[in-house]
Amino acid sequence: MTDTAQGHGKLHAFRDDALGTDDATGIADRIRSGDLHPAEAMQAALDRIAAVEPTLGALAHSDFDRALERARALGDRMGDGTELPVFAGVPGAFKDNVAVAGNPTTMGSDAVNAVPAAADGIVATELGATGMISVGMTNTPPFGWTAATERQGGRVTRNPWHTGRTSGGSSGGSSALVASGALPLAHANDGGGSVRIPAAVTGLVGFKPSQGRHSHEPYSSTMPIPIVSQSVVTRSVRDTVTFWTAFEAARPPVKVPAIGTVAPAPSRRLRIGVVEQSPAGGPTDAATLATLRLAAERLSQLGHHVDLMEAPVPASFEDDFKDYWGLLALATSLQGSSLFGEGFDASSLDAFTSGLAAGAKKRLLRLPVALARLARARRKHDEMFGRYDLILNPVVNHETPEVGYLDADQDFAQHLERVANWVTFTPAQNVAGSPAISLPAGSAPDGMPIGVQLSARIGHDRTLLEIASEYEAAHPFARIWD
Repeated sequence: MTDTAQGHGKLHAFRDDALGTDDATGIADRIRSGDLHPAEAMQAALDRIAAVEPTLGALAHSDFDRALERARALGDRMGDGTELPVFAGVPGAFKDNVAVAGNPTTMGSDAVNAVPAAADGIVATELGATGMISVGMTNTPPFGWTAATERQGGRVTRNPWHTGRTSGGSSGGSSALVASGALPLAHANDGGGSVRIPAAVTGLVGFKPSQGRHSHEPYSSTMPIPIVSQSVVTRSVRDTVTFWTAFEAARPPVKVPAIGTVAPAPSRRLRIGVVEQSPAGGPTDAATLATLRLAAERLSQLGHHVDLMEAPVPASFEDDFKDYWGLLALATSLQGSSLFGEGFDASSLDAFTSGLAAGAKKRLLRLPVALARLARARRKHDEMFGRYDLILNPVVNHETPEVGYLDADQDFAQHLERVANWVTFTPAQNVAGSPAISLPAGSAPDGMPIGVQLSARIGHDRTLLEIASEYEAAHPFARIWD
């Protein structure tokens, strides 16, 4: 590709240091056993970030000094009999759309005043209970609306598998750091695919839990239909399992069953419906379809019953979700000061946010109808599974675009068309509040990762994590250092 000729290619930070090639669970085990001092782990992470960050552009704000201080303080406390959380001392980061004490939260937008938070918000508090030590805030596109982490003025976050490609969005900064080996895991969140999409294009595991497993930040707690899920991106299924086990030990879920103990495989063979084409956007491309069919064949070989099925979403879903998207952007533009703090400057909004908001103004009369249909789709979602336990489909419908394809400064209509044609499978689970997981199941002819998504009924998160564990054990994921 032309990008390769311009010097773009694979970039990672894996090396023979304190972190090695361990996943987050392995690093946590070594810290707890005393084989690895938390400060050594943190220093290795900071050195790795220094090696890749100038190219990747994944960090919105660094908090390195305090991260080292916290790691050293943890090391001083170890051995005193205090029970440590599961990920105590493991380096991580938060996405730039939650409140973290001492760090500015800008939502990826020039319109939001970069004032350091006085205290941790609810998400940072709940995730922090797992023991992760944050090195700072990771980049996101403005307000997380789009599927590439590109901001105004050409500020981009690149994909470590090929730095000429997007790292996805909106959790692209977190995914770039984890995929490159700079961090073992990082916070991510998902309002339409924003955990699963970047995980899919950077070769990671991206799990979106059922609604009810965590609390919400103020800006998302008042949404008419709750669509935002908090999670992490990881390099292994066991890290995702370990994280959620630790998370719900400190914060029991509300209105959904606890995940509980996750077995290495489901206790029975499952019926899995395979959706190859989305009713929205363009057709699934050849490389993505081949990866999906390979994953389906592998699941069948594991004894699961796999059949083709039609996409279980109403014909109106795409337009209704776009209208809801626009309503949220309109609320952002009109109520930015109350949502995101004093100093909000609507004149500095990016073209995509402004375009979504303008479209919502034109369609105000049909918004109640769209919201009513989305609410009905949410209530009826489980029925759409029919006789199937799980649904398997692509995460996105074509290969990873180059940097600039979803550039923040491009014409709004073109941007909307491009993102809507690429992101066609993931928003349904956000509206339904149901769980889904992206697994790195294959690759394009040029070596770029391709993910597949498994989704389940609301509350059936454990089943997803068990089948993901079984799949990974049978078919280990590709590694960037290979």
